[in-house]
Amino acid sequence: MCLLAGVSRAGFYRQWGETEPDAAEMEMRSAIQEIVLAHRRRYGYRRVTAELRRRGMAVNHKRVLRLMRTDNLLAIRFRKFILTTDSRHDYQVYVNLAARMTLTGVNQLWVADITYIRLRVEFVYLAVVLDRFSRKAIGWALDCSLAARLVVAALEQAILRRQPRVGVVHHSDQGVQYACEEYRELLRAHAMVPSMSRPANPYDNAACESFMKTLKQEEIYCREYTDAQDLEKHLEEFIDHYYNRQRLHSALGYRTPEEFERDSAALSPVDGASVTYFKSPATEPGDLPEASS
Repeated sequence: MCLLAGVSRAGFYRQWGETEPDAAEMEMRSAIQEIVLAHRRRYGYRRVTAELRRRGMAVNHKRVLRLMRTDNLLAIRFRKFILTTDSRHDYQVYVNLAARMTLTGVNQLWVADITYIRLRVEFVYLAVVLDRFSRKAIGWALDCSLAARLVVAALEQAILRRQPRVGVVHHSDQGVQYACEEYRELLRAHAMVPSMSRPANPYDNAACESFMKTLKQEEIYCREYTDAQDLEKHLEEFIDHYYNRQRLHSALGYRTPEEFERDSAALSPVDGASVTYFKSPATEPGDLPEASS
């Protein structure tokens, strides 16, 4: 139409808003304000754009960024890091199976990690377990100590909630909490297969690292907690209600983890995850092929 009429596309769309430009602009800004405040300034402009489109608004992410910058609604971001992994121990470590898996559904690969949270007068530690397929947080625990009971409590909660079948792969770093006999016994009791990242390589457990970053940037660094009980109350609201049920995840096609799991379950039944054991580079005829199961 633009080519036949001899007008630019920008001019064509611009004339649509010439009748009531102020009303259209205010409606858009009002919707952005509502979304940003509902998510407590955790959403960046891309997620706000996705939410607007879910509401039926045709909008470009550049326009959303401009409006959010004008109204001082850009997401609050902080960066703080600390090492919580002690892999200097004599316990058995396991091969990294997670990097070799192709997932097709939930309860095939669980990933776990620990982070610290600083309160006014003490440090506390948070252990989480995620379903790698949907990135849903399925278990978490809070403790003032890095003892094994912290990670055991998080895994027990995940098992109670999900009731997984035999053969779930459990992936973690090589920290002593995950390698100790108490934790390995819990994995054996539920027929789970252990998997561990390479030393000093957080990218092997990128899903959990991403969750921890989101948690700290969108919740922890945005509040002042009075004590551990206050922190636990807000963590429950953020993890179980907001993160799992409301927050749109770009890696899931801008769906929540629960929506993603429902959509996946609505599809026809899928096979189990496949695992590639090795892959030889540039094999010649007669060499061993890639093996999988």
